[in-house]
Amino acid sequence: MERYNHLNTYLKEKFGERTLKICIDAGFTCPNRDGTKGVGGCIFCGERGSGEHLKTIDIASQVENHLASYRGMRANKFIVYFQNFTNTYDSIENLKKKYDSALIDERIVGIQIATRPDCINEEIARLLFSYTDKYSVCVELGLQTSNENTGKVINRCYTNEDFINAVTILRKYNLEIVTHIMVGLPGETHKDIVNSVNFVNNLDIQGLKIHSTYVTNDTRLNDMYENNQYSPITLEYYLDELCYIITHLRKDIILHRISGDAPKDMLVAPSWNSHKKLVLNGIDKILREKDLYQGMYYTVEE
Repeated sequence: MERYNHLNTYLKEKFGERTLKICIDAGFTCPNRDGTKGVGGCIFCGERGSGEHLKTIDIASQVENHLASYRGMRANKFIVYFQNFTNTYDSIENLKKKYDSALIDERIVGIQIATRPDCINEEIARLLFSYTDKYSVCVELGLQTSNENTGKVINRCYTNEDFINAVTILRKYNLEIVTHIMVGLPGETHKDIVNSVNFVNNLDIQGLKIHSTYVTNDTRLNDMYENNQYSPITLEYYLDELCYIITHLRKDIILHRISGDAPKDMLVAPSWNSHKKLVLNGIDKILREKDLYQGMYYTVEE
């Protein structure tokens, strides 16, 4: 019995067999890195962004190299995942060129675009919708927290209203949306997690990624950590909050991830973050022993 909606199960049911992602670095930046809205990016985000650093390799070659490697033998179907930074932050013409350059193999069945809510508009939504006649299209919108004050602390440089507007536009075109909740952001408490879960539950969102907050060595969060302005959460605390999120989350939402994986060569703290199985095995044990499952405490009134 699965205690929550696993992404792998969802993709297998959707595409009829195991389906994996090809992570793409398309050389994008962010409006809170280039000075348009801010500089330096979010305090937990380093120069690599959230994925592998592959900017020296063109997009088509990234796809070809992946499919030609051992990873290309692990499945027959793939989703190209534009991961690093803000992957809708460019002209429509350039966006189309970049997306098209990844769709070069018949084994590719979907495209997933990670971006910011303030970088979504009708024109971008129409472009993404144009791919739906052949591909499954998913848009990954950063949220991290529904606490606007925390949003300022982490320098995300967009508002909850921006997020709601982006969801409204994307769902108008029936585009699937995945978002993020982060546990352990500076100054946040359990009440903030409660509010963020309620915020997600009340919007037309189809998927969620849950991340622990970790410190890497090229970030402003690391400066805060070294100056004793930030203390990373414990594994026990993370598992408690993860348990709360899962049991209070709408039953239809697909969980795309329940842990954040820091690059091992960049991780500063907490050390447990480098052991993903501690999270996966830990939450499975808790859910099984306490007979808990996704959405069991969700109510519409929340």
